[in-house]
Amino acid sequence: MMEWTDRHCRHFHRMLAPHARLYTEMISTGALLHGPRQRLLTYSAAQHPVALQLGGADPTDLASCARHGADAGFDEINLNVGCPSDRVQHARIGACLMREPTLVAECIAAMRAAVAIPVTVKCRTGVDDDDDYNFLARFVDTVASAGCAVFIIHARKAILTGLSPAQNRTIPPLDWTRAARLKTDFPHLTVVVNGGLDNSIDVNDQLRCVDGVMLGRAVYHNPWLLTELEHELFGTSAPTSRHVALLQLLPYVEQELKAGARLHDIARHLHGLFNGCPGARRFRRYLSENSHRTHAGVEVLIDAAAAVNKTNREEDSATCSSA
Repeated sequence: MMEWTDRHCRHFHRMLAPHARLYTEMISTGALLHGPRQRLLTYSAAQHPVALQLGGADPTDLASCARHGADAGFDEINLNVGCPSDRVQHARIGACLMREPTLVAECIAAMRAAVAIPVTVKCRTGVDDDDDYNFLARFVDTVASAGCAVFIIHARKAILTGLSPAQNRTIPPLDWTRAARLKTDFPHLTVVVNGGLDNSIDVNDQLRCVDGVMLGRAVYHNPWLLTELEHELFGTSAPTSRHVALLQLLPYVEQELKAGARLHDIARHLHGLFNGCPGARRFRRYLSENSHRTHAGVEVLIDAAAAVNKTNREEDSATCSSA
């Protein structure tokens, strides 16, 4: 979710799902140690609980970054061992590290020694031809021995040669059963499943087998799904309509604009808000055409919402779907 789940996106998603645990985009240790650290670690207090996701392979660097994350108030440090991109591989981080479970364990141990907050791992089910359950179980067992108690399993293997990151999200077949089997074999660990979950039926089915689910692009493209899951799982009253959600976001937008943010940096995360509703295309087009304008303000969001079919004001299942 690099360049997607930034602080603006997370603030919006928190409004829709008060009980969700939010994760940053993956931030490399190099970017955090030598880049715009303050910008990368800034977020609104409303986002808690929120985890800092790191990409790296050097235990010392990861320990330093974990400390920066803890000092910034993050609730969890997550090591991404599942990203398959070429750029990540060349830096010897991401999914290729699943072939080096001892090194990953050393990284976890170094981070745990540096911070008091939980240190967790996100990984794939396998890598290229290393794709049987035993490979995954050995990886989890080795990393768990270093004190990692939470594993987020993207239920596809990573194919590191010949596929783009986008293809790696669709071509390798999904196998949610690997995560369920891990929970059975390692009942003392917290197992969270990720990948291909885009509706409440599948989410609820998986929650019968594992401890949690992680949703990424599904809720980015259709953020209203978060409100449905929030209500089903926790009984929480989320915003009553998409228009209300947008209105509730306006004070945050005004505050960020005064602080120097550009409207486009916030509005780009809102394009999917009206998905499934008549007028959704007009909403997206209006944001795309107007949020870039110099001095664009909250009036652009208000006018974009007005472009949506007015019959959606009540927003029941007859006018909007979650698809």
